Amino acid sequence: MTDPEHPFPGPEVAVTQILVVTDLARSRAWWVEVLGASLYREYGGTSAVLRFAGTWLLLVTGGDPTPDKPGVALAAPGEPDRVSHAMTLKVPDCRAAYETLRDRGAEFLAPPYDWGAEVRAFTRDPDGHLVEISESVG
Repeated sequence: MTDPEHPFPGPEVAVTQILVVTDLARSRAWWVEVLGASLYREYGGTSAVLRFAGTWLLLVTGGDPTPDKPGVALAAPGEPDRVSHAMTLKVPDCRAAYETLRDRGAEFLAPPYDWGAEVRAFTRDPDGHLVEISESVG
């Protein structure tokens, strides 16, 4: 139920994806040089804010709990074959995006796979965060 006096989310709300990384420079380079994100700003060598596909992406190095998140430590993925978060990029042509990204250095798990209504392929950033490129067909 929406409260007209206190709408949420309102037009001023923006979504930021946070990815915990082990090497900020390496991850920033991958997201900028391979996927085409643009650097907005960096903070103290521990975080970088990127603009990517109409949204914000925050790369942060791991860290211990803080007063605003007691008991919660940030850590990069430990097992690349066990995924709890993935990012999907909807593209008009999966095979063309695959070739472009591969030429820029992305390593894919497999070539684009045609599921009939969708063609998709998966790559990982340097810390193992799963990124899917997906094309809706027909």
